[in-house]
Amino acid sequence: MQAVTQPQVLGPPEWAARRDAHQARVRAWTDPHLDRAVRREAHPVLDFLFTYYNHSPGALRRWHPGAGVVLAGDAPHRDWAGYVSVEGGVTASLSVRPGQLVRDTVALLRATAARRPVFGCHGMHEWAMVYRSSPEQVRHAAWPLRLAPAELDAVVESAPLRCTHFDAFRFFTEPARPLNVLTPSRTAMPDLEQGGCLHTNMDLYKHAYRLSPLVPSELVADCFELAREIRTLDMRASPYDLADLGYAPVRIETAEGKAEYVEAQRAFAERAAPLRQRLIAALRTDSRN
Repeated sequence: MQAVTQPQVLGPPEWAARRDAHQARVRAWTDPHLDRAVRREAHPVLDFLFTYYNHSPGALRRWHPGAGVVLAGDAPHRDWAGYVSVEGGVTASLSVRPGQLVRDTVALLRATAARRPVFGCHGMHEWAMVYRSSPEQVRHAAWPLRLAPAELDAVVESAPLRCTHFDAFRFFTEPARPLNVLTPSRTAMPDLEQGGCLHTNMDLYKHAYRLSPLVPSELVADCFELAREIRTLDMRASPYDLADLGYAPVRIETAEGKAEYVEAQRAFAERAAPLRQRLIAALRTDSRN
């Protein structure tokens, strides 16, 4: 990785403006989630990024400038873990995250970027998670399924499952796993991850926040915003009936629904590609080899 030879220095007016803009942006996402939590209401679409990913609303609101940036003046960051005082101010410490984690993340991002996207899965992973399941195994049991169990099972069995993403595959029911043409694993991720996968593109958010404060919070928020929209498609294409929440289904059990899904999948892949490159560029500011 290449070192940043000349750090960028932000004066108090600059970094305060960026901090305030970031916090105002993400509060549009965090405040409704926290309000639902107070009321003990669960939302199967909008809560996912806060419950599945290990990054709290408070952590998302906290603004970081990213590696290679010095904050001048009385920045609160000087009292935060992961920051060190330097001449002229305070900056993110390059030792705050293990070098191996940074290298492995960059390698995974590069491998994904280099691989041809695949658009033939049609979002069947959510269907495979309820295939031949008992009622207590259904992940979103508070919401009805659009099809009867036998009809749902027939959709899953109508074509091979083509999931390439381990963190989706690991939630398949036991009867569904042998139907997948691949057997994704944690160790095989660099060999299988590809930019057409909704979950791979949602995971850009995970990679970004895991490497905070080395990654600027604006990029973390951009990845969150994309992941939030992808999650919406993910659940619209699922077997759950979410009409009461205002989500029209993408009926992937039909030819028209499959085509609609692929079109949206391609659009998300195009939007994810530059975010992936921005993450790679941000992490190359780390000087560890």
